[in-house]
Amino acid sequence: MASPRQFRCGRIHETSMSGELKIRVLEDTDLNGVTQLDEKLGGGYRPEVWEHRITYYQRRDPEAPVVAEADGKVVGFMLGEVRSGEFGLEEPTGWIEVIGVDPDYRGQAIGRQLAEHILEHFRERGASTVRTLVDEDSEGIAGFFSALGFEPSTLRPFALKL
Repeated sequence: MASPRQFRCGRIHETSMSGELKIRVLEDTDLNGVTQLDEKLGGGYRPEVWEHRITYYQRRDPEAPVVAEADGKVVGFMLGEVRSGEFGLEEPTGWIEVIGVDPDYRGQAIGRQLAEHILEHFRERGASTVRTLVDEDSEGIAGFFSALGFEPSTLRPFALKL
């Protein structure tokens, strides 16, 4: 029997590709699907990168990372977590690290559905703010987060090249 959280994340949505899209909590068995999607998006074949990231998020906040599944494969994913004490922010804060959606499935609100599920989880965990970082040259992803209601923050990234 599914837990209530898994049930909520397991809602079925209609898509034009296969008729069904399932948004659910990411599982260990999704590593290959996420790796394949990353490769398709131009990141190269990097299973060790995704194994590390998936393991990290599953240990820190196992119900936060989500995948979109259609046609029996991963067609989207979003990784994030709720944490406190980062950058002097003591309140629980949701953080979104990465989102990926298969180009063949874009335009079907998959990213929005992934975000809705992870944001619901963040609320349940007590977060009142969600943060992410977007490269200023990434207008598409900035537009996506703006459409969700994200706004520029007073936190500024600083970097030092070594």
